[in-house]
Amino acid sequence: MIRFEQVGKVYPDGTAAVHDLSFEVAEGELVTLVGPSGCGKTTTMMMVNRLIEPTSGRILVAGEDIAAVDPVRLRRRIGYVIQQVGLFPHRTVLDNTATVPFLTGWKKPRARARAAELLDLVGLDPSVYGSRYPDQLSGGQRQRVGVARALAADPPVLLMDEPFGAVDPVVRERLQDEFLGLQATVRKTVLLVTHDIEEAVRMGDRIAVYGEGRIEQFDTPAAVLGAPATPRVAQFVGADRGLKRLSVTEIEADDLEQPPFARLDEPARNAAARLRADGARWAVVLTDENDLHGWVSTEELSSAGRGGAPVGDLAHRMEAWVPVGAPLKHAFSEMLQYDAGWVAVLDGARFVGVLTPAKLHEALRRSVDADAQGVPRGQVSFDSVADA
Repeated sequence: MIRFEQVGKVYPDGTAAVHDLSFEVAEGELVTLVGPSGCGKTTTMMMVNRLIEPTSGRILVAGEDIAAVDPVRLRRRIGYVIQQVGLFPHRTVLDNTATVPFLTGWKKPRARARAAELLDLVGLDPSVYGSRYPDQLSGGQRQRVGVARALAADPPVLLMDEPFGAVDPVVRERLQDEFLGLQATVRKTVLLVTHDIEEAVRMGDRIAVYGEGRIEQFDTPAAVLGAPATPRVAQFVGADRGLKRLSVTEIEADDLEQPPFARLDEPARNAAARLRADGARWAVVLTDENDLHGWVSTEELSSAGRGGAPVGDLAHRMEAWVPVGAPLKHAFSEMLQYDAGWVAVLDGARFVGVLTPAKLHEALRRSVDADAQGVPRGQVSFDSVADA
């Protein structure tokens, strides 16, 4: 969808902003450009909509050399979101959102209907927010309007320059989540500029890590964190890149252990006898459909078993759990929050297994080794702490 072919930019004073850039962004892919200030990432992005003209090479969008396209026409088919949003203060939220459709000749009813649809998509009820003005919105709400405006004319390409940098960390994380959910629906081709490696890792399908005007590494977040290509990349992603990698390594079924279990309607005395025979101190409590109900200790089952109570009467709520496919970071956070020795992993309500600290570490190691060897995680083997 977007292709850079040996692109360079040198300013009249001799400053070389970028050198010999060659990379490609696939249709529907979100690529983050990350690096320190002055490294050329914003220049790269702004050359795509010709706000900055390259001095060498060429850039193609959907196979068309943008140098041959009228800049105004080009910009109207590329969405653009900036950190300060840039809403018109004298126009309502609805009309701000409909700006590009208005400019491209849409009739007002159609443009406003599209704007209302987009506001709803970004979580702003148009009947509530459409008639408001930008100064009546919070920073996070204005940022959502900026995203809606960029999408209003249904552009195939979206450029985002530090889009979440002007809000506090809590709002930023929520906006990131909301945008990723939106991207899963609209599947735009996105270039997102950021100086924050954690945001780049969280948002990007792939990351371009810049040095001084050059891309030092262009790869998946997991590969960048697991195997930095250069010392400069390693320094930029930080010594804690192993922790950062937890956020991009998903939990797989092979990472899990299968703990002892008891059935919800099973007599406590029967479950206690079975668990004592196996030397188990606790068990997860499951329904007949293998849905997770909670957990119970063998001691509690033994104490109550003489009265004939069912297991379900003694079960505790399972606080520490995550869905299968969640990042390891989510599981690690649950362990810390609930001081848990393991977390349950669910597929919907169905119990899949438990992730222990040893298995979490093993999953991370397996992920790193799999990237290094170019094979699926399931094909990597090594001596495991969990098996010692």
